[in-house]
Amino acid sequence: MGCLVAALFFAKFWRQSHDRLFMIFGIAFLTFAINRVLLALVPATYEATTYIYGLRLAAFVLIIVAIVDKNLAGRRDR
Repeated sequence: MGCLVAALFFAKFWRQSHDRLFMIFGIAFLTFAINRVLLALVPATYEATTYIYGLRLAAFVLIIVAIVDKNLAGRRDR
């Protein structure tokens, strides 16, 4: 639930500022929320839990991409 709330806050900030950082963070936290829901619904012994954890990896990669993109955009503006 906390991940979904964070995603909604980032979506709100993105609508106000149109900054890609907030949009990508919102998508990442939405991915975290989906990951948690899927882990709650799928039995722990199910083989596909590896793929579900892949969603978490994708969310962390999105966060890294957002930070790198923001830092590179700052350098381009100078």
